[in-house]
Amino acid sequence: MHSAIAFAVLSGLAVVKAQTPGATLIEGSPSYDGPVIPGITGQLGNALITNNNPLGVSYTATLPDSPTTGVRGSITATSNSNGTGVAISVSLFGFPDPSLGPFLYHIHDQPVPADGNCTATLGHLDPFIRGEVPPCDPTQPETCQVGDLSGKHGNITVSVFNASYVDLYVSTEFGLGSFLGNRSINIHTSNTTRLTCANFQPSNGTVSNSTINPTSPSPAVFTGAGTTTFASMGAIAVGLLAFLF
Repeated sequence: MHSAIAFAVLSGLAVVKAQTPGATLIEGSPSYDGPVIPGITGQLGNALITNNNPLGVSYTATLPDSPTTGVRGSITATSNSNGTGVAISVSLFGFPDPSLGPFLYHIHDQPVPADGNCTATLGHLDPFIRGEVPPCDPTQPETCQVGDLSGKHGNITVSVFNASYVDLYVSTEFGLGSFLGNRSINIHTSNTTRLTCANFQPSNGTVSNSTINPTSPSPAVFTGAGTTTFASMGAIAVGLLAFLF
């Protein structure tokens, strides 16, 4: 009898998982299949403007030499002079066949490991759990993923690309989910294939906690509602099975 009850419980959990909206993954980042609320696309609301960026702090990600891609250059992020937002300077060149573009570039949640595996950087920096669908609307940057720089400021359509702008939603303040100093930049083809990647490093002698603990201070959540529900129900099932047996 106990076995029959346990089977019924576990079967019910399978149904819950199947029927609960969850998440699909695009290059490691969640795209939620639930309803999108205009202006509040993140599960935690819109991205917040960062106003407490420490002055004089700068990070640079310099792309490595690689036999598999000709893309080179660097991206520098410097605290804006008034502490609001971060000034981004992009200088990239050597892009391959234009038919692979427009090319995209994003801040990814995790740093590049020692072996240079760009896939290990997971998905875009997304502390408000926005996901990649629908695409970023540059006229409403607060509704975009924090790390989607090209979505907010323009894709790369030329072989030599230079751009400068202020992004109001990334941060050089360690401890915030929008902090970029311990993360990485990834360059993609239009179909999101990762061409190359590099870690942000202090570029003005700044000593940062990010060099001690290169992990997300407020990591993005890579689980959808369905997974969360199933995990919670799974804990109930474990307790029930322990009671039954």
